[in-house]
Amino acid sequence: MSNTVHEQPLIVCHACDLAQRRIAILGRGRALCRRCHAELERNHSAHLDTAIALALSALVLLLLTNSYPLVVVRLEGAGRAATLWDAAVGLYHQGYQPMAALIFFTTILVPFIQVLSLLYLLLSIRLTRRPAAARNPLFRTLAGLRPWAMVEVFLLGAVVAFVKLGSYADVKPGIALWSCGFLMVALSALNGMVTPAQFWHWSDRGGA
Repeated sequence: MSNTVHEQPLIVCHACDLAQRRIAILGRGRALCRRCHAELERNHSAHLDTAIALALSALVLLLLTNSYPLVVVRLEGAGRAATLWDAAVGLYHQGYQPMAALIFFTTILVPFIQVLSLLYLLLSIRLTRRPAAARNPLFRTLAGLRPWAMVEVFLLGAVVAFVKLGSYADVKPGIALWSCGFLMVALSALNGMVTPAQFWHWSDRGGA
C-alpha cells in the first residue's frame, strides 16, 4: 500500500512573500493573498491566438511609429517633419546625449525587443506545440525590460511640448503620433494578457 501524500503546490505572494497553498479557481475568479489580499493569480481565460494578434498589431504600430513623422511644424511658410529617430538624433547633436540615449532605449529599442521576443515565444508554442528552447532566460529578460518600455511617458511629454509649440507655429500631428497612441494601448493590453502565470499555462499545455 502506498503511503505517498499528494499535497497541493505552494504559491508565494509577490507583495508580502507569504507562502500558501494554491487553490482551484472557478470560472473567471481570482486568488488573493490571505495576508495582504494582493492578487496571486487568476483563471486562465485568455487565448493564445489573441495574444499573437495583439503582438503582431503592436509590431505594425511600432514600424509606423518609427517610419512616419511624429509632427509637422510650419513657421513663416517653411515646414519640417520630425520622426522619433530625428528627436533622439536632434537631442544628441544639441549636447543632450544622456537624454537622447534614454529616448532611444525606452521608446525604440526596448519596445522592439519586447514585441519581437514575445512574438518568438508565442509563435513557438502555437506552431510547434512546444515552448522555445530559450524560453526561461528570454522571459526573465522580458520581465526585467518591461518597466523600461516608456512609450506612454514619451507620448505624454510629446503632446505637452506640441501644445506649447502651437502658440509659436502651426503644428499638425503626424501619422506616427497617432500610431504611438494606439501602440500604447496595444502594449498595455499585451502586457496585461501575457502574465507569467498565463505564459506558463500556455507553455505547459501547448497553447491550449
